[in-house]
Amino acid sequence: MILRLTLIFLFLQSKEIIMKYSVFVFCLLIAAYSIAQNNGQISETRLNEIRRSFDKDLGHNKALINAISANDINSLAINRNVCGKAEHHFKYKVDVKGITDQKSSGRCWMFAGLNALRPTVISEYELSSFEFSTNYLFFWDQFEKSNLFLESIIKTSALPEDDRMVEWLFKNPIGDGGVWNSFANLVEKYGVVPSRIMPETHHSENTGRMRQILATKLRQQGTELRELATKNAANKDMQKAKTEMLKEIYRILALCLGEPPTSFEYRFINKKGEANNLETYTPQSFFKKLFPDYNTDDFVMLMNDPSREYYKLYEIELDRNVLEGKNWKYINLPNSEIKKYAVESIKDNEAMYASCDVGKFLSKEDGTLDVDNYDYESLFGITLDMDKTRRIKTFASGSSHAMLLIAVDTDKEDKPIMWQFENSWGSSHGHNGYLSFTDEWFDEYMFRVVVNKKYLETKTIKILEQEPIILPPWDPMFLMDE
Repeated sequence: MILRLTLIFLFLQSKEIIMKYSVFVFCLLIAAYSIAQNNGQISETRLNEIRRSFDKDLGHNKALINAISANDINSLAINRNVCGKAEHHFKYKVDVKGITDQKSSGRCWMFAGLNALRPTVISEYELSSFEFSTNYLFFWDQFEKSNLFLESIIKTSALPEDDRMVEWLFKNPIGDGGVWNSFANLVEKYGVVPSRIMPETHHSENTGRMRQILATKLRQQGTELRELATKNAANKDMQKAKTEMLKEIYRILALCLGEPPTSFEYRFINKKGEANNLETYTPQSFFKKLFPDYNTDDFVMLMNDPSREYYKLYEIELDRNVLEGKNWKYINLPNSEIKKYAVESIKDNEAMYASCDVGKFLSKEDGTLDVDNYDYESLFGITLDMDKTRRIKTFASGSSHAMLLIAVDTDKEDKPIMWQFENSWGSSHGHNGYLSFTDEWFDEYMFRVVVNKKYLETKTIKILEQEPIILPPWDPMFLMDE
């Protein structure tokens, strides 16, 4: 009897130990799972949970896999209630003169700036058509940007290689993009020439390979300048070395683009075939003859960047193409005020340089930009609800293309409902080369407009008197710019 009680006691004890051990093991497993989940690993448990959330055999999922995997997403997400129904008619429209084509280049900013000037020449001389040479300005843009890079390397030569500015310079030695101040810097210093005087070349229309060679050469030259600085070279010696380097840059550009003229002969032939006198010009005198009263200081860039404080003046460090030229400077305003000034300009028959995030909700077929053009959320069963501020801060959106803002349609109360760009992608793109966009799209994806001061209120002009807030060139707002 005593032996039997002893065995029962031992059995109960061992059972209690097993239970405690089981609880202990279970807790360890829970802890291990928790650790795996919390340290970010895709554990088997986590992966199984994710897999269970998507049933590939479910009817509509099978259909979606078949459709999406084999087709362009936009063709499936297109909103047939919107696309193809735009009228492209506008109550107020600037008198513009045809479509240009930047081809495979990032010179949209240059085309937009020159296209704003073109109608004046066509009207003044009663021409059937006229184009300025973008190749001419492009040559000087690339040459001046090279000088700016090399000079910036000299000025930062005492900084370590891992300094953020030094790193940024070597990552971005040159590009073919720009903004309105880049255009202003060029025409002020180098003037303009007709397209016939310095026509396009393969490399002006297809800039990628030439820019790659220029960038490699500039990086090599930049390291050489920094090596000279470590030997305590005098500034005059650094400048002498830079001049020799610029000779190589000039040679590359001249071989690819042709050498820009210092003077030329030209006459206008009107639409009746009548020619005026042949005259000799320099590029600077030609610009002055065509636009005797033109002053780049009369124009102000207005930005809509809700990630920053409105009614402030901002300036982007090193965002220019000419060493002694203007940096990118802008007034940050709510869209409601920018629209007001833009409408006044259009009503007065003055087109405006403007830039936007053109790739968002673009329907190439009918030439429209509308936030309702595509329904990605319904197609994928997700939400994409970031506002403009969050898109800017996370690099999801930014200005990528410059065009002319030329038209606006308004409702009975004269409030904007539709707008239109004159693009530089040729007449076969969009609606005969034009892009129409809704007022809602303006709010979300328009970023800046350059307006003549005469259309601005005094309170806005006075903002130009502020000391500008300096922003670094690597700021997310400006990384996408052409």
